[in-house]
Amino acid sequence: MMAGFGNTTRKHPRSRDRMRPRTRPDRASLGIIGLICAIAGFFVLQIVLGPVALVCGWLAMGRRWTGTKSMPALVAVVLGAIDTLLAIVWLASSAGPAGGGLL
Repeated sequence: MMAGFGNTTRKHPRSRDRMRPRTRPDRASLGIIGLICAIAGFFVLQIVLGPVALVCGWLAMGRRWTGTKSMPALVAVVLGAIDTLLAIVWLASSAGPAGGGLL
């Protein structure tokens, strides 16, 4: 089979996804952003960065638990959940009656 003078071996040389304009961030970037937010959440602003890491990791995983998952997205979801739970426990313990409330 000759591939010259307009006769190509491939019918569609470019995939459809490459030609579409990007309107949303790709999944790899969301996974890395979620991972950075989860790690930073252990040190500052747990109540804010924990849920942000959860959302970014969940969106990077494609909003499902099955199929191929990227490791940064999965780690972002797990660490974001830990960040959020620690922040809720910290807030609940400091707002209790033994935490310096008006008695």
